[in-house]
Amino acid sequence: MSTEVSTSNPNFSIRLRRSEDRGNADHGWLKTFHTFSFAMYQDGEYDSFGALRVINEDRVTPGEGFGTHAHREFEIFSYIIAGNLTHRDSLNNVETLKRGDLQMTSTGTGIRHSEYNDDREEGVHFLQIWALPHTRGLKPSYYTRHFSDAEKEGKLVQVIGPVGAQGVIDEREASGPAPVHAYLSMFATILPPSSSVSHVISAPFSANSSNPTKKVYVHVIQTTKYNPRASLTNADAAKVKINGNQVLGEGDGAFVEGGKQGDALTIESVGGSNAEVVVFEMD
Repeated sequence: MSTEVSTSNPNFSIRLRRSEDRGNADHGWLKTFHTFSFAMYQDGEYDSFGALRVINEDRVTPGEGFGTHAHREFEIFSYIIAGNLTHRDSLNNVETLKRGDLQMTSTGTGIRHSEYNDDREEGVHFLQIWALPHTRGLKPSYYTRHFSDAEKEGKLVQVIGPVGAQGVIDEREASGPAPVHAYLSMFATILPPSSSVSHVISAPFSANSSNPTKKVYVHVIQTTKYNPRASLTNADAAKVKINGNQVLGEGDGAFVEGGKQGDALTIESVGGSNAEVVVFEMD
């Protein structure tokens, strides 16, 4: 169950989502967790959060994958954790993504694509993330970025940024955060034990926003193994503590609300191994 947690910052309200409470399925070729309602997993309490609509933590066996299918009016991105994932789409993009790569597809008026593990020996583990665009009817587009472990170790690196958000991201740039047509930023970090980072809340992305508070979602990637149960039982697993209070294990998430510009959310690694963490900030 989700739990309300008091923090050292009175502005923040935090609800936890344990890994074992996510939707999960083992299809043989695909082992997956769903943070939000998806496919056969439906939970009205977890349909979306701000612009976030899907966070699936997927593991695909060698030689398998998602065949060609259509999307429209979603911003879809993949964050590669381990292995290789080959992307093909109707814009004639063909690319094999590896650890540290981030691929973003702005589906706009419509695109067809496939995501496949062409490797015959190694599985692929990645986050598949969908966001709701702030503008409909866009021309489909495709972007990739690479962020090495060294860049992310002990630092919170912005990997996705909103286009048209008071000049935050220019989609013509070939480096830096990948552009997303949603009022959403994504950050990534790798935290060795006993290290920490702070995420400082920015101003609202939309110039028309009348709400000064922001939403933040923190997700600890499940790097040790696929395990639908007991996210905090393995002493060697990654764990983080948010604002000096509640501990999150691998696969756990935290919904943070109420933060305003300048408020800091601290994430400290308190487990027995490196914690790979992604952070989303939204209007």
